Amino acid sequence: MRFDKKGKLSPRYVGPYKILKRSAKVAYELELSANLAAVHSVFYISLLKKCVGDPTSIVSLGSATVKDSLSYEDVPVEILDRQVRRLRNKEVTSVRVLWGSQPVKGTTWEVEAAMKAKCPHLFPFDSTPA
Repeated sequence: MRFDKKGKLSPRYVGPYKILKRSAKVAYELELSANLAAVHSVFYISLLKKCVGDPTSIVSLGSATVKDSLSYEDVPVEILDRQVRRLRNKEVTSVRVLWGSQPVKGTTWEVEAAMKAKCPHLFPFDSTPA
């Protein structure tokens, strides 16, 4: 995941950071931490969000280790739930996954077969009937 992509698990807001100065009519320079030294410190106002103290909307850099390429790897921690959806001609089994750097509200539904291939250690026993 990269900070400029908008995926369902990409952190939209990382911070909070102090505004140092207004560099243009719609751009601000931020005081970034040493972990983000490779990131240009001037951001357009459309990319910023006022910090209102809601801890669920802010991803701390301590929970996600940022690599030099400004990406991070999110690992699944636990399978919380399982459901089977019946489509017209087939059944699709989904599992609810709790991710390592996401809060409990940040869980997602993933296809069970893809998760078994990616992380077989989360499935200690096979749940398919023999």
